[in-house]
Amino acid sequence: MRSRIAKRLAGREDLGLDKLEYAILRRLRTPQQIQAFVNALPINHEIGGETVFSVRQVLTYRRAHCIEAALLAACALWMQGEPPRVMRLDCDASDYPHVVALFRRGACWGAISKSNGVALRYRDPIYRSLRELAISYFHEYSTAGGRKTLRSYAVPLDLRRVDPRLWITADGCWELHDQLERRRHYPLISARQQKMLSRRDAFERASAKAVQFPKGARQR
Repeated sequence: MRSRIAKRLAGREDLGLDKLEYAILRRLRTPQQIQAFVNALPINHEIGGETVFSVRQVLTYRRAHCIEAALLAACALWMQGEPPRVMRLDCDASDYPHVVALFRRGACWGAISKSNGVALRYRDPIYRSLRELAISYFHEYSTAGGRKTLRSYAVPLDLRRVDPRLWITADGCWELHDQLERRRHYPLISARQQKMLSRRDAFERASAKAVQFPKGARQR
């Protein structure tokens, strides 16, 4: 299933959303407002098993993790006439990949990003390249033991090239998840540099334990 919608600004019928869903996202007019909205969503701890929620499912269940929030953010951007782009950040096998929604102001890139901690969130549109944006996540992208794990970033995906039924109204978005995983990735560091990486110190590791939505906490 593949359908391309070339429209600069997506309407409700293009997206397949109902009136309430569309109204909720339509009022998010800036990247900052979109980021505030995804920050306020409880983190999806995937208690019942792994998920890749569509935009509709995030609005229904009122929770999201990184890729789910990135899809919602991309949809909201498209409703404001901005390209719905997402980018995958990949890491070594000891950690988990991350996905952000991209936007541009002038020649510079910024990112809308959902994270339960403080480090991997919003990026102001000050980065002159996607590599520069991706590398801004490097130092804090680490395991509980302080190992820095970020390794690459992928070619962004413009979601206008993907059928909205696969990411906006789908019952799960695993096909899109796999498509992002298969995209060409560019290394951020060399093998030699990887061997020289230091671990984050005890103070940094302790500060990284702060989360917005603790697992097991009661959520609305």
